[in-house]
Amino acid sequence: MKIYIAGKISGEKRFEMQEKFYDAAAFLTSRGNEPFIPSILPAYEDVPHEDYLHICYAMIDICDAIYMLRDWQQSKGARLELQYAADWKKDIYYQDPATIEENFPVRHDLG
Repeated sequence: MKIYIAGKISGEKRFEMQEKFYDAAAFLTSRGNEPFIPSILPAYEDVPHEDYLHICYAMIDICDAIYMLRDWQQSKGARLELQYAADWKKDIYYQDPATIEENFPVRHDLG
């Protein structure tokens, strides 16, 4: 299954941000999935956040599911990605069950 990873990127230290996304990717891969990682996109100062969201939405379009990192609630972009994925009836997985958004009917646990 192709799974998009959503979490806080803006304002994070590059190494720590990449580490949490790659750790999640390793977890998903170990369970036979193909992770899509938005944190690999280059950071351009003259590209607005909304333009990056369009790229991320395109990644979500080709994925079967979205995987919400434990810090997703601290990210405007991740919250928008969750809504987008829910609108398109993607399966939703959460790294931390304590952050499950009850307003979205599609929820799963990868263990």
